[in-house]
Amino acid sequence: MKSTLSMTAMASVMALAAPAAMAQTEINFWHAMGGALGEKVEEMATAYNESQDDFVVVPTYKGNYTENMTAAIAAFRAGEQPHIVQVFEVGTATMMAAQGAIKPVYEVMENADIEWSSDAYLPAVRSYYSTPEGQLLSLPFNSSTPVMWYNQDLLDQAGKDVPQTWDEVFELADALQAEGHECAVSFGWQSWSMIENYLAWHNQPIGTQQNGFAGFDTELTIDESEDLANLLQRIADSQEDGTFVYGGRRGDSLPLFTSGECALWINSSAYYPDMVEQAEFNFGQTMLPLNTEAADAPQNSIIGGATLWVLSGHEDADYQGVAEFFDFISQPEIQADWHMSTGYVPITTAAYELAQEQGFYDENPGTQTAIEQLSLNEPTANSAGLRFGNFVQIRDVINEELEDLWSGDQTAEEALSNAAERGNAMLRDFEDTNM
Repeated sequence: MKSTLSMTAMASVMALAAPAAMAQTEINFWHAMGGALGEKVEEMATAYNESQDDFVVVPTYKGNYTENMTAAIAAFRAGEQPHIVQVFEVGTATMMAAQGAIKPVYEVMENADIEWSSDAYLPAVRSYYSTPEGQLLSLPFNSSTPVMWYNQDLLDQAGKDVPQTWDEVFELADALQAEGHECAVSFGWQSWSMIENYLAWHNQPIGTQQNGFAGFDTELTIDESEDLANLLQRIADSQEDGTFVYGGRRGDSLPLFTSGECALWINSSAYYPDMVEQAEFNFGQTMLPLNTEAADAPQNSIIGGATLWVLSGHEDADYQGVAEFFDFISQPEIQADWHMSTGYVPITTAAYELAQEQGFYDENPGTQTAIEQLSLNEPTANSAGLRFGNFVQIRDVINEELEDLWSGDQTAEEALSNAAERGNAMLRDFEDTNM
């Protein structure tokens, strides 16, 4: 993995920095980035803190996405909220509905003494977190999309090219098993990768009301896709000969791929650093496979990851520091380094262009896959993303129903029907609470 800007980017930004002053206003930033990602967040905050003498950003790891969001909500109710909280994409509707609890990013930035435009951010990323009028509600931070990782050594052993369709995935499985190798595919974050992105990729709705963008009175329609049910059933049935192995809800199945057990793994592009560190074989990433039963060509994938939300209840002067920090971490040098170090897509056009100029994609083939997937076509109402209330809990429901499918306790059709019915009840609860 190449990260040419890690030191030089920070040095160039900090070269103009004034010596730190004694009395600085503290800006609290709660995040969900553990391990190496957490270290990068600390690096960003340190660089900003050393670039000026008015504010000091204090990043605090509060657990995974769900734990971080829960902690922030509890803190707000207690009047002890941070200035900034990182919230994953499925929490967008919940944050939007929290009237009085948030300060929209566009207001924070426009009220600050800085020059700023939301046009700097990639359209595929910006649109997910904006109002219908294009006003940015939260700051894009770590954005990714699911891709298909592949073990080139196993493909060579089977004499197969990288699969582009689901039929080719199963053909690869047959070829591998003829060579004595069982597992062809696994995946993680299965609601995101195998339902939400599957439907967007094939230009099918996830729910009514433009997947929730047009109003809270939305309903899931995941049970209406016959081709999705057929594919999930085919995957479940393939467990009998070892073609598919289920390894958990989030990234738990990563070792199935990096150990060489499974030839393909569908999950976030942001696992690139893990691949570099753990995989002892030639690997690559390619676009999601197409189900030719559903479409002749793919539409576009949708993002995952998280954004930074600003919480209300602090002194007006504090928000100048929030705006300056947001402006700082959006600089091309900082964003290009973040992108090349983590596998998340660059959130600004300038950062993407800088990574190209640095030769990152030439030296690391496949790392542009996520950007190409997101930008493959102009998003439709089916593929612009989703905005459902209570979707954190709804994803848990979808996971439960899919796990019953993998265990053989129900069919794919039953799993999708049950998930839609249970999920829609949660959507009605959310609508009743927030309308």
